[in-house]
Amino acid sequence: MNQRAAVIGRPTGTDGSDFSYRMVVDSRYTKVAKAKSRLAKLIFAQVVTQLMIAANVFVSLSRKESPDKVSVSSLAIGFVSVVAGELGRKRSRSNFLKFYIFGSSMAILLSVAYLAMRNLSLEAFQTFTSLETLKLAAALLGFVVQLFAIGTTVSLIKNMALPKRAS
Repeated sequence: MNQRAAVIGRPTGTDGSDFSYRMVVDSRYTKVAKAKSRLAKLIFAQVVTQLMIAANVFVSLSRKESPDKVSVSSLAIGFVSVVAGELGRKRSRSNFLKFYIFGSSMAILLSVAYLAMRNLSLEAFQTFTSLETLKLAAALLGFVVQLFAIGTTVSLIKNMALPKRAS
């Protein structure tokens, strides 16, 4: 077998005038690829927040306390929505991505609403236990990540849609 020599300069068989016949990738496809990559990182960050909530639930179970129902329901909804988001991202399924936006938003809103209803005053911050600090960190991190995830997912769904035909 002959080894191919390194090509320097213009490939053989062309004089450079065939540029108008070459295909160009539509900018939509590059936007979709970038958004999928960004969404993968955001989904990973959401998995981290879900693990923080799970750690909180398991610590309360190990102390023989009953875990709060809001954390357990937030964990269940968040897990299902993250799985749907990952499937939607990998397979380019807009329905899964829409469910992901709705489900993950509900999971984070449950966590934030639970913390807001607990009347967290300034004195409560000074006497926080590590378990309450973990709850607060998970909710705040999840809220910030969710804002970015919504924007990225909406952009991804918009760019995945077929372009409208001009009639």
